[in-house]
Amino acid sequence: MSDTYNIGINALLMSGRKSYRSAGIHNYISGLLPHLVPADERLRHTIFLSEGRPELNGDTKLYYAGDDKSRPLNRVIWEQLQQPWIVRSEKVDLLHSMAFVAPVVSRVPSVVTVYDLSFLKMPGRFKAANRIYLSSLTARSCRQAERVIAISESTKRDVVEAFDVSPDKVDVVYPGRNEQMTRPSDAEIEAFRAKRGLPDRYIFYLGTIEPRKNLSLLINAYAKLRPKGIKLVCAGGKGWLYEDIFQTVEEMHLQRDVLFPGYVPQEEKALWYAASEAFVYPSIYEGFGIPVLEAMCCGVPAITTNASSLPEVAGDAAILFPPNDADALTNALDTVLNQPAVRQDMIAKGYAQANSFSWAVAGKLTAQTYAKALHLPVGEQA
Repeated sequence: MSDTYNIGINALLMSGRKSYRSAGIHNYISGLLPHLVPADERLRHTIFLSEGRPELNGDTKLYYAGDDKSRPLNRVIWEQLQQPWIVRSEKVDLLHSMAFVAPVVSRVPSVVTVYDLSFLKMPGRFKAANRIYLSSLTARSCRQAERVIAISESTKRDVVEAFDVSPDKVDVVYPGRNEQMTRPSDAEIEAFRAKRGLPDRYIFYLGTIEPRKNLSLLINAYAKLRPKGIKLVCAGGKGWLYEDIFQTVEEMHLQRDVLFPGYVPQEEKALWYAASEAFVYPSIYEGFGIPVLEAMCCGVPAITTNASSLPEVAGDAAILFPPNDADALTNALDTVLNQPAVRQDMIAKGYAQANSFSWAVAGKLTAQTYAKALHLPVGEQA
């Protein structure tokens, strides 16, 4: 090998159609790449895309696989049948597959990123063909890879246990905070509240409307507390099996108090968070839990569960509760809404915790993973 090494990066899911499933992967890849390229001067990069042009520095080549790769079947066929030949013709020394699955047949060593194992933990959420594909090929990819990247310690434990992979070859690379996700001014918040017709006071949830997010528990906890003059706003697109959640609201006669505004555009997120009294994320299982991080960035006290990766995101800044304990969630809401000193302490700790997540650090750690996979010294430049 030469003194520089060509890292192929499969970033097809950074562009194309973003479903509720792929949005988190899209954000991770787009957040990481600008900080990855300059992280190690020994490395150059060939990035495989379907469309778009990311702003990157350093010695980088963009290879366009075709915009039809936004379709899952087309992407899978390209990754498994065409990509190995392209990797060879582009003289790639190491291939980083940034979404679970590497080519079954490949002549170069690989790194694979795993975000969560929801296809094993919650198989009913996936179509049978998708579940079988992800389960079998993610396992094979992790076992064959030189290194595996997990986006949390929780996901690392899941990979080690599910696939019988040595913990020594799994590196944790947390997502970074979105630098644009900051608290708007009070004037901006109030103008947005008026524009959107938001309640003067509300508890906020943002995420997919689906069973894994545990919204029925949140609705029950809110109903027990019945905070005077405070609404519950559950924002986000519909995922799967969401009918029971809306039925719960109707059965409890909470249609005027529990609001479902639907999808929130990226450019409005900070305003939705900042206008709220508290953010609640009662999810049962997460690979990381970006909304908790976003809420803390916006100066909002966060309440979330002690399940999977969420304590890693929250640190000591949030109130944690068991994901099946509505009473504990009710008490947490009561504390945040009615104890100003606790609230201010949580906000201050939230800012500090959010600042501990950095894309620059993620870029350096990923470059270190490449160096390990290539059996290179891992020094300061990495």
